[in-house]
Amino acid sequence: MDSHGGLPPGETMTEEGTVTPEIRIQQLEEQLSTETDRLQKLFAAYEAVEKDLFDSRTENEVLEKEIIEREIEKETQEALLNEREIRVRELELRAVKAGKQVEHLKPELEKMEEKYSREKDRLGKVFGIAEELDNDLRLAVSEMKARDDWYVGHMQIFEDLNKAIKERYEMIERAVEAERKSQHMSRAFTERMDDMVDARAADMTIEKAEQISTETDSATVEVVGEEEVEEPLDEATPDTSEEAPAEEPSKATDVEAKAASPEGWSDGDDPWAE
Repeated sequence: MDSHGGLPPGETMTEEGTVTPEIRIQQLEEQLSTETDRLQKLFAAYEAVEKDLFDSRTENEVLEKEIIEREIEKETQEALLNEREIRVRELELRAVKAGKQVEHLKPELEKMEEKYSREKDRLGKVFGIAEELDNDLRLAVSEMKARDDWYVGHMQIFEDLNKAIKERYEMIERAVEAERKSQHMSRAFTERMDDMVDARAADMTIEKAEQISTETDSATVEVVGEEEVEEPLDEATPDTSEEAPAEEPSKATDVEAKAASPEGWSDGDDPWAE
């Protein structure tokens, strides 16, 4: 007998009855759909779990970073606190030192305040003097400006006056020079005249001496005695004094002639020249 109890191939015998292939396929399809739904649900759950896991990992990484950052901040804050403590200690030490210095510097401060008050008073006086000088300077500047304006307005008058003064000095210098030349020429003429008069007097003296010696020789021929010799001499002397005035005009005439003629100049220079 057939193992299926004489059933056609593809059919099975169950407690409920005979199962045909169509029923089996339908059952398998139902099972497949059920398993598919289950698998889909499992896959969706897996994806949800995987997503949660990824989110958890991401969150863990973020939290780890935050923890690290907080640790860094904590260390930084601790370092800052330490620095602040050190700074506070330094400030406290400085405050203590400053307090001690203030105690020592109080007398100096009083002295400086006293000096400051004196300097302030002195500077106030100096400032007052400076203001007065500034006012005087402004007044002087305004006066100088007015003077300059006045000078500019009358510049032509000053130039004309200066020109006139210069011409006056030039005229005075020319007059002085002319007077100097005239005096020089007068002195030269006077000296020349004196020289010629002296020369003429010397010549006349020599002539008189010769005349007297001649008369003396003629008188000695008729010697009678010393008294007779003295009488001709006495007579000759009045004659000389009488003849001298008569010859004065001739002297003057000779002098004038020599002065007028270039030949009468002994040194060959013009007495009228400088």
